[in-house]
Amino acid sequence: MAIRFPGPRRHLAMLAAVAIAAVWAVPASAQDPRSAPPRSQKKLPEPPSKLPKVGADKTRGLDFLFGALKAAPDEASAKHVEARIWAMWLQTPSDTAALLMVRAKAAMDAKQVDVALKLLDAVVKLRPDYVEGWNRRATLYYLKNDYAHSLQDIEQVLAREPRHFGALAGLGMIMQDLGDEKRALDAFRKALAVNPHLEKVPEMVKTLTEKVEGRDI
Repeated sequence: MAIRFPGPRRHLAMLAAVAIAAVWAVPASAQDPRSAPPRSQKKLPEPPSKLPKVGADKTRGLDFLFGALKAAPDEASAKHVEARIWAMWLQTPSDTAALLMVRAKAAMDAKQVDVALKLLDAVVKLRPDYVEGWNRRATLYYLKNDYAHSLQDIEQVLAREPRHFGALAGLGMIMQDLGDEKRALDAFRKALAVNPHLEKVPEMVKTLTEKVEGRDI
């Protein structure tokens, strides 16, 4: 069962445009790594280190897997389905793009941020249709506290895959860091609508709901 948000492209384009404008409107110190919250406090959803093998029919397979993810009876089952979704997202018909992604991950693990960024630039230029190229670069920009570029890449991810719970959670974290709790709550709720088993996101939704929707009481 596919999960779709009403008018995804129009809504996401508007959301991203407003979000990006918000980034440019905040003081420069808000994007300064020395003043931003430590990244160790917030971890973006990411693929497990070992991924299962998956079939070639990506669209049909993802629709089935997202239905299975919502219906998963327990955390263990959900994590198994989630790993298969990540495996399908990471698939690419380009051997060159796949190699660049491997090298980019190795560079990120080695804290060679500039090297990783150049490799990911090459991935999105080579395969602009490849969702995980954009998502991995969005993550890297987030880790660099470069919210403007991270938001731009998140927009590209969600335009191609509105169900990308990793990108939605990342959008929520950026909005939360920028103090836009309403948009953070909206993004986190969408992430949970797709994947109810995301770690820590339910707690964020609960806290933000009390802050945002409790103000008028």
